[in-house]
Formats: sequence, C-alpha cells, structure tokens
Amino acid sequence: MSRAIGRSPLPRRGFLAVGAALALAGCGFELRKAPTFAFNSIAVMGNSPFSNYLRRQLRAAGTVEVLPADQAEKADAVLELLGESRNNVVLSTTPDGQVRELQLILTLRFRVRGQGGKELLGPTEIQQSRDITYNETAALAKEGEAELLYRDMQSDIAQQVLRRLAAIKAF
Repeated sequence: MSRAIGRSPLPRRGFLAVGAALALAGCGFELRKAPTFAFNSIAVMGNSPFSNYLRRQLRAAGTVEVLPADQAEKADAVLELLGESRNNVVLSTTPDGQVRELQLILTLRFRVRGQGGKELLGPTEIQQSRDITYNETAALAKEGEAELLYRDMQSDIAQQVLRRLAAIKAF
C-alpha cells in the first residue's frame, strides 16, 4: 500500500471522530440521568445496612425527599424491605472434597405502598450472584473478597430498586 507524500493521516482520523460523534448523537444515546419519581417523598423502612445504603442512594439522586422511618405516615410512598438473604452454593470441589469454587447469592424482597396502604409495587424479589474461587490457604483474603462482592451486588440491587421506583407511574 503506497501513501501519498506530504499527506497526513490526521484529517481522515478527525473526519472519523466527527462522524462517530454525529452517529452517537443521532441514535438517541444519552448518559443516564438521576431518576425521577411519581412521588415527592419516600420512607425506607428498616435499619439494615442495605436500607441505610438505599436511603443514601435516594438522597444522592436528589429528586425525592427521604423521610425517616418513624415519619412513614407523612411519606407519599413507603418502601418496605420484606427480606434480605446472603447465601453461598458450592459450585465445584477437588477430588479430596475441598471447596474450589463458590457462588455467592444476595436476594432482596421488597414492596412499595402509597398513602393509605395502597400497593404501588407488589412484593418484588431481586437476586444477584457472583462466582468466586476458594483456597483454604487464603481463607481470610477470600472472606474479604466475598465481602467486596456482596457490596458490589448490594450496589447493583440498589440501582435496580431505584429504576423500579422510577417506573412507578402516577398513583
């Protein structure tokens, strides 16, 4: 392949970059915005680490007032955590019967009620799982890794809960 003397490849690259930017703008691509909710205030019931994390995420969204659980009767919506469980399942073992791989599972059940007890979102379950290798000689490190994975799953579930809350239409 021969190249013309004195020609720079920069104009072609610049053209490609502008073309890509126009294609993305034309396809409707848009960065994710803070969710908007059909209600002005919400109370998250419970005092678990997940409920506290969810309250922080709702406050960070900045589009809804988060009331303390003891003021739930004043809230337009009340998110009730029905259950949260952490499980692990053995995926594989060595011929000696030692665990080599685990699956970590985090499950959250919740529902959302409006004023007067009207059900806005029925009992819903969200589940996340992650696979992790296991080594008995590094049990403490693997325990720390499992905790990080649980935190990551908690974050993913909280984002899913926010999207489901945003999907609730006028009540």
